Amino acid sequence: MENCQVAVFASLAQGRYSTLIDTRLYLPKTWIEAPKRSLAAGVPKSEIVLKSKADLAIEMVVQARLNGARFSWVGVDGGYGKEPAFLRRLADLGEVFVADVHKNQQIYLQDPDPRVPEKKGLRGKPPSLPQVQSASQRVDTWASAQPPELWQKVAVRPGTKGEVRVEALQGRAWLWDGSEAKAHCWHVLAIREVSSPTTIKYVLSNAPAETSLERLVQMQRQRFWIERSFEDAKSECGLADYQVRGWRAWHHHMALVMMAMLFMLEEKLLHRQSDPLLSCADIRTLLACFLPRQDATKADVIRQMKVRHRARQRAIESAYRRQQRADAE
Repeated sequence: MENCQVAVFASLAQGRYSTLIDTRLYLPKTWIEAPKRSLAAGVPKSEIVLKSKADLAIEMVVQARLNGARFSWVGVDGGYGKEPAFLRRLADLGEVFVADVHKNQQIYLQDPDPRVPEKKGLRGKPPSLPQVQSASQRVDTWASAQPPELWQKVAVRPGTKGEVRVEALQGRAWLWDGSEAKAHCWHVLAIREVSSPTTIKYVLSNAPAETSLERLVQMQRQRFWIERSFEDAKSECGLADYQVRGWRAWHHHMALVMMAMLFMLEEKLLHRQSDPLLSCADIRTLLACFLPRQDATKADVIRQMKVRHRARQRAIESAYRRQQRADAE
């Protein structure tokens, strides 16, 4: 966002280790409707197609499988969890998902059993749209109606200030998008911070029905490490440190960032026994200390300065010529 560009990223995580493995640049509708502008920025013709961020996310999940990546579930935040079609596409691909949703997400506590009603009377066309047999409610309404004793404390992971714990609710709910022949029965969870009980996350998952509350909470909280991978990528590997405006340059930069992230992950895994707290910041500091330096000579510095000066002088002279032509007209 800092460079007025939006991208979708995929991160592969296991325990406290994670790294970015793929990305897609999101092209808004204004760019798709201006193909000359897109082509001028180097966007391939095949990519000048309107795709939502959810579409790009699905592409990366499919590509990860094709690349042989091994993962047990797909975790997403509320920006993707609010898209019913996205969750159903994941389910159709055979993927288990754990998705945050917004507090106004509609759920059914009983199977809505959508069906087209029979025609009543002789006049008019017969009904064609299915109707539900039970009422829906917001997920936050469901959570607030649960007895206090149903909230369970769950240990998430060891933290630097002690064990990280949350309180959570688990239930089963049906989801229907308004057109499906049958509703989906999924897990619904509410997870709140012990220290901040009003901060609540709402979650949907199509994990097997027998999946425990503890397991579902740990799956949802795995995204903590994914967010950490973004922090490391920005602070230590230059994820946001660029000013490029071309398709190829952007992808080259992101590829280099992900290669650097992979290197740092490999170093942390290599030294996890001797230095379990090794961080990306530590690795960067060590590299700056131990890598052989090849500083430019005095002649190199002066030569580079002269090159910059000549380019600046040409730009100045060009600007004056344009101004003179404008005055003459």
